[in-house]
Amino acid sequence: MRIALFQPDIPQNTGTILRLCACLNVEAHIIEPAGFPVSDRHFRRAGMDYLDQVTIMRHDSWAKFEQWRREKGFRLILFSTKGALSYLDYRYAADDILLFGRESAGVPDEVVAAADARLVIPIEPGLRSLNVAMAAAMALGEALRQTGSRENGMRAQ
Repeated sequence: MRIALFQPDIPQNTGTILRLCACLNVEAHIIEPAGFPVSDRHFRRAGMDYLDQVTIMRHDSWAKFEQWRREKGFRLILFSTKGALSYLDYRYAADDILLFGRESAGVPDEVVAAADARLVIPIEPGLRSLNVAMAAAMALGEALRQTGSRENGMRAQ
């Protein structure tokens, strides 16, 4: 299981998601350009000392990420407020990539078109969206529950 962030623009959210990945031993991918430098104090503060414990792969562009993904044969699961299926009704695989868009703008149409599935976390009508770090935690929790945490490379407790 992997989490990918498409051009993240809020350092605190990115740091929090990377901390989540460290704690659950899940690889993280950042698709550039990010809207902040990795030296950003908010990013470092949210990630705390966990940033040294997470495997982070940075991709210079969407095209380079997509090339890497296709070569590996991984499914791309996009989480979007415009998703077609509830994240709880989807069957995850251990090598899926859970993709989350830019907080301020989501993802462009070419990214939507490349996704193997477009999932939504249902929320109350009239509300826009969850915080991306909260959505990532919910999605990753469900995906790991379905696929079995031990089989996904999590450290034995």
